[in-house]
Amino acid sequence: MLAALGWPILVFVLHDRLGSWPLLVMGVGLLAWRVPQARRLAFGVAALLLAAGIMGHAELGMRAYPVAVNAIMLAIFLASLFQGMPIVERLARLREPDLTAAGVRYTRRVTWAWCGFFIINGTIATWTVFHTDLAVWTLYNGVISYGLIGLMFGSEWLLRQRLRRSLT
Repeated sequence: MLAALGWPILVFVLHDRLGSWPLLVMGVGLLAWRVPQARRLAFGVAALLLAAGIMGHAELGMRAYPVAVNAIMLAIFLASLFQGMPIVERLARLREPDLTAAGVRYTRRVTWAWCGFFIINGTIATWTVFHTDLAVWTLYNGVISYGLIGLMFGSEWLLRQRLRRSLT
C-alpha cells in the first residue's frame, strides 16, 4: 500500500538506479493490485501502460501511473452515479444507515465533485507527464496532488458540518 501511495517518490529515488522498464513493470503490478473494485479496468489500463513501454516509451508508461489512477477513480465514481448507489453515499451509509433524502442528494453532489476533482487532477498529472522533468512530476504527483486530496476531504468535511448545523 505504501508503495502505491508513494509511487512518484519511489520513482524519483529509484529511476537513476533501475531505469524506466523495471519501474514500469512495478507500476503496472501496483495498478492491477491497487484497484480491486475495477480489476478489469485496471488490467486494461495497465496493458496500455505496458504497450507504451513496448513501443519505446517506458518512461512515459511509468510516469502515466498517476494519470491511470485518476482515470480509474473517475470511472469508478462516475459509474456509481448511474449504477446502484453512488460511492460517497455507500461510505456515508456506513456511518448513517438511515440517510435522509437530503443526505442522499448531498452525497450524490459530493460524488460529482470528486469526479470533477479526478478530471482536473488527472489533467494536471497528464501535463506533468509530457511537459515537466522527473522532479516536477514527482513534486506534483507525489506531494501536491495528495495535498489537494486532503484539501478536498477537509473542505467537504467542513461543509458537511456547516450544513448539519444549519439543519438543526
